[in-house]
Amino acid sequence: MLKAVKQSTDLIMNTKLSKLFITGSDRNSRWMEKWFLQNFSLHNPGSKIHVYNFDADFPNSIGWFKKPDAMIDAAGKADSVCWIDIDCEVLGHLGNIWEYLEPNKLGMVEDKPWTARQHTTWHNSGVVAFNGTPDILKTWKGGCVRTDQRGDQEVLHKLLPNPLARMTHITTLPNRYNVLRLQHIDNTLPKYPLVYHWTGRKGKDHIRKLING
Repeated sequence: MLKAVKQSTDLIMNTKLSKLFITGSDRNSRWMEKWFLQNFSLHNPGSKIHVYNFDADFPNSIGWFKKPDAMIDAAGKADSVCWIDIDCEVLGHLGNIWEYLEPNKLGMVEDKPWTARQHTTWHNSGVVAFNGTPDILKTWKGGCVRTDQRGDQEVLHKLLPNPLARMTHITTLPNRYNVLRLQHIDNTLPKYPLVYHWTGRKGKDHIRKLING
């Protein structure tokens, strides 16, 4: 199955697709790649997915700040794109995610744990879907070039500092498309999750247990 998935990623380089899922990994996170692809393929047979090699594809960017680069690149390969972090466990069919998208906006799930802790609305960048190339993508990429922020999600939040800015550039997806690890602790889990996002060190420890059985 994994071999078939990798072959499909090679094919998409030569044709414009209607819909494309993408993810990315570097030397520190590549151990999750096989696990991710197996889960994705099991629940989304026939869906096109491309895995970016962050070390080789975007050598001038740093760490997860490369995600906007990957999204912009993928926008040239498909009409609609959905980024999924490599530490996400895909548990269901994701084909309906496209129905929630709006023109020139990023489709993202509200980061409920971070919203509760920071007392302002946050959106999580573990799953990001969009049509075309929204204007905010290029702004986000530029913000990641030189920043003192911890990660790409923090950069985007700083670029959208108020409710009007967030409403202009983000459409909120149903929680089930990106259920965060801390929601287990907060008891805010939605019904029928489609993606579990195992964030942080504890999340990676959980993924190792899943991989090792």
